Amino acid sequence: MIELATNKWQYLFAKPTATGVLKAQPEDFIVREELGYEPSGEGEHIYLWVQKVGLNTAFVAEKIAQFCQLPLRAVTYAGRKDKHALTQQWFGVHVPGKQQFDWHELQLEGLQILDVKRHNKKLRVGNLKGNRFEITLRDIDSTEELEQRLMQVASQGVPNYFGPQRFGETRYHANGGNLALAQKMLANEPIKNRNKRSMAISALRSWLFNEFVSERIAQNRWQQVCTGDVMILTGSNSFFIADDDHVAIEDRLHKNDISLSAPMWGKGNLDSQGAAQEFEQQCALSRAAVCDLLSSLGLKQERRAIRIVPENLHWQIQSNRLEVAFSLPSGCFATSVIREVINAHTVE
Repeated sequence: MIELATNKWQYLFAKPTATGVLKAQPEDFIVREELGYEPSGEGEHIYLWVQKVGLNTAFVAEKIAQFCQLPLRAVTYAGRKDKHALTQQWFGVHVPGKQQFDWHELQLEGLQILDVKRHNKKLRVGNLKGNRFEITLRDIDSTEELEQRLMQVASQGVPNYFGPQRFGETRYHANGGNLALAQKMLANEPIKNRNKRSMAISALRSWLFNEFVSERIAQNRWQQVCTGDVMILTGSNSFFIADDDHVAIEDRLHKNDISLSAPMWGKGNLDSQGAAQEFEQQCALSRAAVCDLLSSLGLKQERRAIRIVPENLHWQIQSNRLEVAFSLPSGCFATSVIREVINAHTVE
């Protein structure tokens, strides 16, 4: 059976030599959602801007639903946020009519409601411009190469890997809790809990994407355009197929106007063509069991950019501490940026 290992994925700039401590305290990992639009101030959806520490997003949604005496499906959020962090994010509460709540009465340790607004549309998963991160790494054993690596990240970006949060708590399983469940699915063991099954499927699909990206780096195809490659327009879901004019396409790549992509595996044919499709089919062949399972689940073939370039990247190095801040599009992982800079040991 295929092993769902997460420790073999390629680095873009070679593995960092410096080590440091991440999340020594929640304030060392701050995440603020960037909604990208302003709630209208009217409508049957209540938007809650909250700050939470030591709480996972799904748990907070359950508590909001209980407080409002509403079914859980009436409470939504744009994205799951780290439990072991200080995070600010939006929750949506669907309340037809003009029912009001005294939000001061919602008492939950680690939770603060910072603002309440109404909107005329439901808050849906992924309905975000992105997230702003402020991260502190402590007890760094060597700061010599940090400046150079951060400059490389600013100019060249990093692999758009799914981060360890997607794969679950590593303290419960060497390869991550959700991947342990995915391993059971590959062995045809049923997972009855609907939420756990969903998390396992998501982790498995993300693992496969990371495998494609890593393979591309290993074969020196990181920013080498191949005829038939699927090019995604930056900040969009739109894409086009690369033709033989590689010079023009690589110029747009350099300007971060477009990005190469890899498959988010599912049922149906790959969008890539020609030589690019041959490469992806070869990658899939050695991971056929994973591909077959994902296809059987009814997921559709989709694409995801293989590179992310952090926006508004700033940093400060003091003694044995690094403070870094940047913004990423929705669905991208700050830990994948940090991974190229330093070997971060997480304290949880």
